Amino acid sequence: MKMCSLVFKLFLFVSLFQISISARKLAQDGSNQFQSLKYHKGALLSGKISVNLIWYGKFKPAQRAIISDFITSLSHSSSKTPNQPSVATWWKTTEKYYKLAAGDKTPSPSLSLTLKSQILDETYSLGKSLTDRDIRKLASKGDQYDAVNVVLTSADVAVTGFGMNRCGTHGHARGNTGKRGSKFAYIWVGNAETQCPGQCAWPFHAPVYGPQSPPLVAPNNDVGLDGMVINLASLLAGTATNPFGNGYYQGPQNAPLEAASACPGVYGKGAYPGYAGNLLVDSTTGGSFNAYGANGRKFLLPALYDPTTSDCSTMV
Repeated sequence: MKMCSLVFKLFLFVSLFQISISARKLAQDGSNQFQSLKYHKGALLSGKISVNLIWYGKFKPAQRAIISDFITSLSHSSSKTPNQPSVATWWKTTEKYYKLAAGDKTPSPSLSLTLKSQILDETYSLGKSLTDRDIRKLASKGDQYDAVNVVLTSADVAVTGFGMNRCGTHGHARGNTGKRGSKFAYIWVGNAETQCPGQCAWPFHAPVYGPQSPPLVAPNNDVGLDGMVINLASLLAGTATNPFGNGYYQGPQNAPLEAASACPGVYGKGAYPGYAGNLLVDSTTGGSFNAYGANGRKFLLPALYDPTTSDCSTMV
């Protein structure tokens, strides 16, 4: 299934170019004309939140383990993940948003994420071509209170806009818990390995535009799933700091720059278009990464915008 037509490439190039220019201003414009990420006074995701994974399509057990280990790594203590930098350390950058939002209030709200359930839909119950409405329907299979439900679609599933102008998305929906005003957050990420890896699995695949530097080796030896980790990490940071569309963001509400999307293509110090930055390299596999995780995992995670320094914070 080919979605990467010339028109789509041009559209994506223009879109990402505009985002890159905005993000560059974010870090470099001393006059703060970009105004950084603005807090719109809405609720941030807080409290004890369960993360539920809805696997749609065919995934191998080893592939599911990559994602579940990443979620588990978010809350791992230094004793369980002694190597640094760790996924948990990367995630701590989001705490700065909570402290700024709280102002003088103490203690500031906090967020604790725990992997809860995993739901398998290997029969493609809604077909192999999904709309946003289908994604919300799948997301509703998870908990609908104090939850983030993550829909993960396999490489043979097409989703509206996938590979054209997005690699995933996050949003919220009303819950059916019987509680007034109940709503839950959800995320969708697709496996782009056979559709548009140049857009959604870079730097583990050659980009479809710009400098053609050699692709990096995926740290878990799976271009599609390692690319999904990058996109899931980005969307999870956006979900935490802008879960209901009125948290931290800049730009239009329906296409905002958020905690990770404000720093596109940045994974290590010295990054520039076509170059992910100075990264760690596994001496055995040659895989590039910037964070250690649970069960001996290594991951490549996007830089996060640091609201206290107005800069893109990298792990290495």
